[in-house]
Amino acid sequence: MRGGGDMAEHAGWRSRGYLPHVDAAGAVQHVVFRLADSLPPASLAAMERAATSVRMRVTAEALDSGWGSRELARPQIAQLVQAALLHFDGERYRLLAWCVMPTHVHVLVEQGEGWPLATVVHGWKSFTSNAANKVLARSGRFWAPEYFDRFMRDDAQLQATREYIEMNPVTAGLCAAPDEWPWSSALS
Repeated sequence: MRGGGDMAEHAGWRSRGYLPHVDAAGAVQHVVFRLADSLPPASLAAMERAATSVRMRVTAEALDSGWGSRELARPQIAQLVQAALLHFDGERYRLLAWCVMPTHVHVLVEQGEGWPLATVVHGWKSFTSNAANKVLARSGRFWAPEYFDRFMRDDAQLQATREYIEMNPVTAGLCAAPDEWPWSSALS
């Protein structure tokens, strides 16, 4: 991560080849990042062939199915990831909602001035992958290289996304109520 008071420029509007994205101070983003082994090959192939709206649904369903190592289901690893999200809350960004699932992480975050989204997500992933690999006595890729981000266009979308994030463990059958999931903003 960057040191000191170095300010980085935000990228503004851009495309990563399939959807427009925005990177700006004050922008509120829904970010999802996942474990490197969290999607089965059949889901990855289906995603590549699918239209964007279908791709997002296929991805969400596949992630909630719990494919792969499920390392984030280990309380020590889930707590490590949650602590990393909370560490710079109010300094580099403002967390509005989050949920650490067994195979992926949802974050609803307002970007801070001088802290581009890619820099923030890289910081979360870099720190937690190194720390988790140490705890697990392993090496190698922990997170998938990409992440999903969606700019919140209005209050209705923001509220629906917050509810989606906090209900994700219930929807996936991991608990009966959102406040029963210990690695989520619903508990706080």
